Amino acid sequence: MEQLSYMNAPANLDAVFAALADPTRRAILSRLADGQASVNEIAAPFDISQPAVSRHLKVLERAGLIERDIDEQRRPARLKGENMAVAADWLAEFRTFWTSSFDQLDDVLTQMKQADVKDADHE
Repeated sequence: MEQLSYMNAPANLDAVFAALADPTRRAILSRLADGQASVNEIAAPFDISQPAVSRHLKVLERAGLIERDIDEQRRPARLKGENMAVAADWLAEFRTFWTSSFDQLDDVLTQMKQADVKDADHE
């Protein structure tokens, strides 16, 4: 894996991960994956106030994960995938590490099983 420093990370990566850290915001993003929605439509399945949903939308908007339009009285929100892709790309850089770690774990488990079989044969 290429040596990366915190300086190489996109500027808004912290904001994206902070926005994704909240389960309500992740649920809102899942809802918006089905298409744009108004605050009322987004708030319907949640047991939180409309102003609380609006605050979540502002966090998502500042992170660049959604965008909002003005459509007469409504301000529909829609998913904006570019910054989510930036986060996914950043995580993908660790795939080699994860794969290597899982391979090492598989080797250890295989060795442990072989040792158990040998011990059982000697008993």
